[in-house]
Amino acid sequence: MEAELAALAATGATTLVGLMVSESWERAKGGLARFFGRRASGQAAEDELSTASAEVGRARAAGDTEAQADIQARLRQRLEDIFQEDLAAAEELAELLSELAPEASRTFVSLVSGGVNYGPAFQGSHIHGGITFNVQSAPSAGLGRPNQVPVVTVPFSNRTAELACLDEALGTTAGGDGSVCVSVLDGLPGVGKTTMAWRWADLSQGRFPDGQLYVDFAALRDQPAAVTSAGADVSEALAMCLRSLPGSGDGIPSSLAERTNLFRSRSANLRILLVLDDVNQPAQVRALIPKGAGSAVLVTSQGRLGELAMDGARLVSVKPLDAHGGLALLEDRCGTEAVEAEAEAAERLVELCGGLPVALQIVAARLLADESLTMTELAVELDDEAVRLAGMALEGEEFSVSAVLGPSYRLLAPDAARLYRLLGWLPTGTFDAGVAAVAADIDTRRAKRLLRVLAKASVVDVMDDGRFRMHDLVRLHARERAVEEEPETAHAALIERVGTHYLVLTAFADRAMREERLRVARLTPLLRDADNPFAAADGPSPLEWMDTERPAILAVLRTAAGHGLHTVVWPLAEAFTALFWHRRYLGAWKESLELGAGAAAAAAASAVTAEEIALATAAEARLRSLLSRPLLDLGENDRAGAELERAAALAEAAGDLVVHASVLEFLGRYQDLHEPSRSVETYQLSLELNERAGESRGVAIAAFFLGCAQDARGDHTEAMVTLRRARQDFAVRQEPDRRMAARVGAAIGVVHDHLGETEEAVRELREAIRVLGEEEDATHYEAQAREQLADIAGRTGECEDLVREHLRRAVEIYEATGNRRAETLRRRLEDLDH
Repeated sequence: MEAELAALAATGATTLVGLMVSESWERAKGGLARFFGRRASGQAAEDELSTASAEVGRARAAGDTEAQADIQARLRQRLEDIFQEDLAAAEELAELLSELAPEASRTFVSLVSGGVNYGPAFQGSHIHGGITFNVQSAPSAGLGRPNQVPVVTVPFSNRTAELACLDEALGTTAGGDGSVCVSVLDGLPGVGKTTMAWRWADLSQGRFPDGQLYVDFAALRDQPAAVTSAGADVSEALAMCLRSLPGSGDGIPSSLAERTNLFRSRSANLRILLVLDDVNQPAQVRALIPKGAGSAVLVTSQGRLGELAMDGARLVSVKPLDAHGGLALLEDRCGTEAVEAEAEAAERLVELCGGLPVALQIVAARLLADESLTMTELAVELDDEAVRLAGMALEGEEFSVSAVLGPSYRLLAPDAARLYRLLGWLPTGTFDAGVAAVAADIDTRRAKRLLRVLAKASVVDVMDDGRFRMHDLVRLHARERAVEEEPETAHAALIERVGTHYLVLTAFADRAMREERLRVARLTPLLRDADNPFAAADGPSPLEWMDTERPAILAVLRTAAGHGLHTVVWPLAEAFTALFWHRRYLGAWKESLELGAGAAAAAAASAVTAEEIALATAAEARLRSLLSRPLLDLGENDRAGAELERAAALAEAAGDLVVHASVLEFLGRYQDLHEPSRSVETYQLSLELNERAGESRGVAIAAFFLGCAQDARGDHTEAMVTLRRARQDFAVRQEPDRRMAARVGAAIGVVHDHLGETEEAVRELREAIRVLGEEEDATHYEAQAREQLADIAGRTGECEDLVREHLRRAVEIYEATGNRRAETLRRRLEDLDH
């Protein structure tokens, strides 16, 4: 009877501690005080309970599991004393708890009414005024070798490398020194950790002659007592394992410490595998490490559990499947013929699922359950981010990606959960701590701490460069939570903060690359008090930073434009153009300028003062003229001309001489291709406007293009004078522009060629190629110079190998930037080879 009373008291204490930290406590406290008061100790019952509740609250807030265990042990002893004095008290307490908090008390009431399967069952007939002890024996482990790890019920493919790691860490040679090996599979929810653990356990049956034990900590956490009581899940896990080992008929002690010691004793001479699923605390593993030599523990966890590495555990990160692995999974579930019949759609489904096995399994299940649904149709449906998570669900979301991700989110502390939600609203899934801080409107130090929490929970990944990445489906789940839990205005406010953050950094990067550049946006007040990371001696390269952040900046432009943040969008698009002068990603350049020009037009339409209207109008003119550059390179000549005509009209209306001069310069470059007879006049007007505005760099640029146009018209001597003036202007500036000076040098080389001065032409072009090759990302102009030098070499009958060398290098450069000129030069090379 002693053991049964102890077990009943332990379960009752667990239930009481859980109730103390629940919303039901204040309502329950009065009834419980009356229960304890009839069997009073030296302290008033209500004070006793209030003190215990306050102690539990402080211990939980501090994460002090030992203190919580002490409080629970004190309550257990208190109840044990009460039950010893009066057996009827157990039934009385069960009725009281059932009335006050039926959910929290379910386990205790079940014990009293006989509802548990193992251990003491307390039946309802009355002996000694209370309950009947009907001790039932648990199934004896001696009746058979335990084999508890669930079976994998779907075809298993992939994960060859990870399974090999487990073979190495947990296989027959791993514990050759008599040690017990531990491995932890970590990764984001739904990545396939559990299935892989089950698969390895199945493949390793022969390595563990005394059996395999399995504990699902997620199921234990679902029990109210386990959630609210320190160590209760570990204690119950130990009890489960002890019942399955030889000697279980001898009884199981009630305390965690006693169960831990008994488990070590009973496992000492056994070689077993223990699979611990969905662990979230290192303590859950340490208490369950068996003592038998050659035994092994295989853990799955969403968190990294790096503390276990200090104990010798092998940490194995499970990543989403690559494209090949995702297609293999779809083939396993849907059949090879089905995948091959819709290969493009199948690849898109793998991409939309982000290689996450649980998402792919749901997609496959939908296809198998609905024969009329094709992969192509499903890919189109899931392509819409707004409905993607809803489409990755079965049976009304009873099984869904959202349901898989939900428990990880619910386990986050409030501040980490808030950051998680807000990261879902970021326009990009890759970000640094600074962006996260701005998103949550907190300081960077706090953001870094919370990001470490999220990384440990495997809902964000830390990249090699120190930035963070959120899986697309995780980001959609975070966004789903943000929509449900954040104020309606929070999204737009976040996008404005993040957009302004990127505007400041992009503007600093633009100025670091070249301070002397035409800019319409007036950002001095915004930049004055901001930290400039590019000004530090060990700061990042502004060009490399802008290139790395290119997808993020483009995403910010799209999202900010969607929120109508016009005065953020157009200045950001203008500053962002600095990247494309060096690296000509034509599609991205075109889109960013389209967004910027549209935002500037909207800003002018909504402006209040004449000054605001003029500024936005000048900005639109500037951005539309810039837009002509990628349009021309993409072969969209008619549209480029239309944009320039619109830009010229806007610039004149704005009354900004410098912007007007710049627009005319771009118009002249268009005319070089389509109306060469007009370009000289246009460039001369641009030069005059720059001179009137005192814009010396604009004068040099206009002179450069004017000299090229004069040469094309046949005025070679006049062109030489104009170009030499331009080169001198670029070379002697306070901020010398070697890049532009070299471009002018190449043009001077072409003029020498037209004047029949071949030797001088070759010298100038070679020097231009050398300088442009040394300048950061000036390869586009290097390619033009090489093409011009190849023309001269080919015409003068020089070595064909030299011609091929220059043409091949030019083709490489043009292909890398998506320039259609590469195709023409490639055909020319083919003609040389024939």
